[in-house]
Amino acid sequence: MTYFSDMKKKVEHIKGKDEVIILGIETSCDETSAAVVRNGREVLGHKIASQIELHKKYGGVVPEIASRKHIEVINPLIDETLDQGGITLKDLDAVAVTNGPGLVGALLVGVATAKALAYGLNIPLIGVHHIEGHISANYIAHQELAPPFISLVVSGGHSHLIWVKDYGQYEILGQTLDDAAGEAYDKIARTLGLGYPGGPIIDKLAKEGDANFVEFPRPNIKEPHYNFSFSGLKTAVINYLHNLDQRGQEYRVEDIAASFQQAVVEVLVNKTIKAAEDIKAKKVVLAGGVAANSALRAQLGQSCQERGIELFYPSPLLCTDNGAMIACAGYYRLMKGDISDLALNAVPGLPLARI
Repeated sequence: MTYFSDMKKKVEHIKGKDEVIILGIETSCDETSAAVVRNGREVLGHKIASQIELHKKYGGVVPEIASRKHIEVINPLIDETLDQGGITLKDLDAVAVTNGPGLVGALLVGVATAKALAYGLNIPLIGVHHIEGHISANYIAHQELAPPFISLVVSGGHSHLIWVKDYGQYEILGQTLDDAAGEAYDKIARTLGLGYPGGPIIDKLAKEGDANFVEFPRPNIKEPHYNFSFSGLKTAVINYLHNLDQRGQEYRVEDIAASFQQAVVEVLVNKTIKAAEDIKAKKVVLAGGVAANSALRAQLGQSCQERGIELFYPSPLLCTDNGAMIACAGYYRLMKGDISDLALNAVPGLPLARI
């Protein structure tokens, strides 16, 4: 018997258990994270090792540095997570891991670790899509939440509108055509000399600024499709700042931050509401790093409330890349018998839809 056929048989036994405990591993970019989650929604132990301080001086993530740091911390982090949850390796029913999309070197660290654990413990291995993980973070934050719903996933690398038909069943309605929303935040923050990451800094400054100081373009906001484009907005802001500097005109960083953020948020909210109304969705789920943005939460919340649509979003901790969301997504894949074999590999451009 092969490992994969053995695990397929084992899944049927696991599905009949009252308690299913999964270790989730996330190493797609610059956070190393592990979590143990019971029955998909109850977090027993959860650890995140951030690399922000390592990458700050470069103004963004350096892939080689990220990969090396993952190797350094992954094993101790898993041990700490298990200890926190009062769990031993023998208590685990499966291991779930992000295998894409992301930085290939970073992904490989998590995938290799998960494969070793699954093989050594003789338990199922589950490959999880990173975006699926972000969506699943909401299942942990909201015990009552279940598909179907519209999900807006916004982060440093992703801007997606997804129709979540069921657990593990997705239809991508729209996505970024160039820069993701979080990427645009980072680039504008760098131009303003604010440092990295740009999202939290701009969000904080925007609260003290005038969102109507300058009307930056809202790319594709009136187009009938659901795709996003933030490259033109980014360029418009940078050119505006350069023109002010060349003329020696002073400006308040807070006003630029507020005006830029308002343009981004209006596009995200408009596209999401349009998708929800077109599909007649009653629930909207916000996910990803930019889901922690206060203006996005407030304006999307108001627009949803006006239309009788429920809005869900996770805590700021679960907006970041984390192992809990991967364990949660892995649980629902396991319940469908969707497991991986030991040939599982890191796929930087892994597609989401599995319908």
